[in-house]
Amino acid sequence: MDENASFLELGTKPVGRLLLKYATPAVIAMTASSLYNIVDAIFIGQGVGPLAIAGISLTFPVMQMTAAFGAMIGVGASTLLSIKLGERDYDTARRILGNVVVLNVIMGLVLGTLMLCFIDPILFFFGATELTVSYARDFMMVIMAGNVITHLYFGLNAMLRAASQPRNAMMATIYSVILNVMLCPLFIYVFGWGIRGAALATMLSQATVVVWQFHLFNNKREFIRFQRGIYKLKKRIVKASFMIGMSPFLINLTGCTVAIFINKSLLIYGNDLDVASYGMCNRVAFFFIMIVLGLCQGMQPIVGYNYGARNTQRVHSTLIKTIICATVVVCIGGLVGLLFPRQLIRCFTTDEHLIELSVHYVFILFCTLPIIGFQIVVTNYFQSIGVVKKSIFLSLSRQLIFLIPAVVILPHFMGVDGVFWSIPVGDVAATFTTAILLWLEMRRTKGKVEI
Repeated sequence: MDENASFLELGTKPVGRLLLKYATPAVIAMTASSLYNIVDAIFIGQGVGPLAIAGISLTFPVMQMTAAFGAMIGVGASTLLSIKLGERDYDTARRILGNVVVLNVIMGLVLGTLMLCFIDPILFFFGATELTVSYARDFMMVIMAGNVITHLYFGLNAMLRAASQPRNAMMATIYSVILNVMLCPLFIYVFGWGIRGAALATMLSQATVVVWQFHLFNNKREFIRFQRGIYKLKKRIVKASFMIGMSPFLINLTGCTVAIFINKSLLIYGNDLDVASYGMCNRVAFFFIMIVLGLCQGMQPIVGYNYGARNTQRVHSTLIKTIICATVVVCIGGLVGLLFPRQLIRCFTTDEHLIELSVHYVFILFCTLPIIGFQIVVTNYFQSIGVVKKSIFLSLSRQLIFLIPAVVILPHFMGVDGVFWSIPVGDVAATFTTAILLWLEMRRTKGKVEI
């Protein structure tokens, strides 16, 4: 069968133009997604109250834990798909799509059921209190009931990007965000459903987009599409997907673990308002991190294809250009946070005490934001070329090796400020570690870089 021209361009067109083509839709999609998270929190904070922000902040690590399993499937399989296309193994590439659908349905059902059965103990373990648990429970009951939809939504979007449909992947996210933003205020303010209405808006918007994604993959003109015989789980595809996806799985899982430590430490040395403050600051910082992740999504099919095709020069060139773009983004983010902290926080709440707390914490959290773009890109680079061990180590280094010990130690000397300062400490240590591993990898491959 003849190759699809959209795959061939990954190995022939100038790297800069390819990165712009593939990263732009991903960045737009991630920006829209993170904007929704911010707008969602604004609706909840303004429409329900400060404790609702604390409650929604507590759901973040729970959702991150379930997202870890989704990422292991979606990111792992999409990376494998890019590599197989580069190797011109088209039969396996088609089977990967079918396996992704089956695995996401199984994983979504199992995790959703378990979370619904043990929701209260899980939330209290993650740092909920009697004042905030009702808000977190109302939100998570709806989200977990539709967990299969969420897994399919993210998994199929990853497949669209890897199958050279970055624009459709972007539009899927944008459609979801637009529907969310339309439904959220309607359900919260008009229908009076509160935080549960925000969750319902999320699930309805994702379900609508999943229907559209299935329509796209049923198009007979597409090279990678749904067809008979691709849905039977293949051990080699499942194993390879899980191995490659182990890095994003551990990133999300360790992020969940860190969130538990941070939330519990904030409650020990502070109170629920400190948890709410961390949730707001984290959402603002995550907006810029999501843009970097969009750049990484654009980088992934280019790097994966050329690595499979043994074109080291193009692989390295893509990496360097992505690092430069990511660094510019997080530097802008750091400046915005340091120059306009009060204006950012006032969007979420009118509570003056909470505003003052958050302004102070924004300065702490944003001071090292400019350096983490490099670390995120390199970690995703190792994942994109299937170098699992280094990717996993980098995934663990910031969270487990550096950040958690800092969360445990610093508050003893600095109180609640120490909880926040542990994050910049982990960023600095992890960035140095990342630089060393990248230097060693570049020496190993000895490829010349085409700028």
